[in-house]
Amino acid sequence: MNDDCLKVTAYFGERDTANGAFLADHVLDLFEKHALQTSVLLRGTEGFGAKHRLQTQRFLSLSEDLPIVAIGVDARSRVEPLIEHVDSSFGHGLFTVERARMITGRVGEIDVPEALGDEMKLTIYCGRSERVYGQPAMTAIVELLQRHGVSGATVLLGVDGVVHGIRQRARFFSRNTNVPLMILAVGAADAIADAVPKLGSILDRPLFTFERITVLKRDGETLSPIGDYADDDSERARVWQKLMIYASEQARFHGHPLYVELIRRLRHANAAGATAIRGVWGYHGDHSPHGDRLLSLRRHVPVVTIVVDRPSEIRRLWPTIDAATAEHGLVTSELVYERS
Repeated sequence: MNDDCLKVTAYFGERDTANGAFLADHVLDLFEKHALQTSVLLRGTEGFGAKHRLQTQRFLSLSEDLPIVAIGVDARSRVEPLIEHVDSSFGHGLFTVERARMITGRVGEIDVPEALGDEMKLTIYCGRSERVYGQPAMTAIVELLQRHGVSGATVLLGVDGVVHGIRQRARFFSRNTNVPLMILAVGAADAIADAVPKLGSILDRPLFTFERITVLKRDGETLSPIGDYADDDSERARVWQKLMIYASEQARFHGHPLYVELIRRLRHANAAGATAIRGVWGYHGDHSPHGDRLLSLRRHVPVVTIVVDRPSEIRRLWPTIDAATAEHGLVTSELVYERS
């Protein structure tokens, strides 16, 4: 399959409820009921939403209600019927829809549609237990992407989700080998197009999506302007702009972890919301792939910080984000649409 698809993304709190159950369980149940090709539930490490209440792992009193990101992907015909069911579950939080292209099954050479532009985001979905040439699939995938000149890749572990239509949940007393993970890769369209057939040849059941992005900054160098998008499109849909900041947990801004200081400043500036998700492996630029290692005294994992707001507000907030990424990080931009 190589076709257009929709990706739905929901941002909310771990303890939010719907219909007498936790909202996270309710949303993933809906994804399963509608038989989406893939979905993944990610637990953030720091963030805030519409109520501007800080959610963080750094303080025990605030660590029981961490930010949650739920993502579901499939063909438009399957996603559209579930949108209203998910949207009606939200008392607060944000639920967005993004256009993407999905490839499953046999993967050959691909022609990148001109509409995707010169830079792309490639997302690879697989299970934690998958292996390639005797090593974890995530390690082999990240190494292959870097060899092909892709600008960066970050591995995020899910705690619940569906891969190829089968639901898998993380459990405390379990190896959780089949719980899904996702690998976010960002780079030039030609580099990604060159890497995809190789990825398809090493994975038993490849499942990829492609999305259009703009790379704004890389390690302090400005590559593109923030953009001057309207808050509503011609169809009167509410437009939101999503920025993603990829950096190491060791990256610092004013003596604090970059993602911690950035979220603190965005919250103080009344941004609509921001979520930081700690990865387990990855790289960006010429840096070697890195992640948690046994007996290491310092964590050296990648962190993705997601900032979502109306385009006019993103322009207002840009000086804060620009200052925080003056030396470190890969910053990308994309447009998403709110369901309301």
